[in-house]
Amino acid sequence: MVIYGVGLLAFCFLVGQFIGESLGRFLGIEANVGGVGFSMILLMICADGLQKRGLLPVPTEQGILFWSTMYIPIIIAMSATQNVFAAFSQGFMALLVGILPTLLLFLCIPVIIKLLSK
Repeated sequence: MVIYGVGLLAFCFLVGQFIGESLGRFLGIEANVGGVGFSMILLMICADGLQKRGLLPVPTEQGILFWSTMYIPIIIAMSATQNVFAAFSQGFMALLVGILPTLLLFLCIPVIIKLLSK
């Protein structure tokens, strides 16, 4: 049923937000650090695991797809603006935690392209 897909999405979102808030507290930043990203990774892992085991019926998958096309981009946009405001208000460490991984991933793109083109 579609509602199970929505339930799985909600579960992953709540767990991801909890992880992001906990990571923020651990780093001494009063902000959610990557909660939406953790949610997306958890959703992909759960959906893939269920699909491989044959436990993800088409209506459930449609529930996930519906909300991923509607809701997730809005949440990411809202979280991105909140995280930027929080980062600027928390100081250098918050900015470093946001900028450094982004730069490292940009540097990894050519390496990934070379590995995939072989």
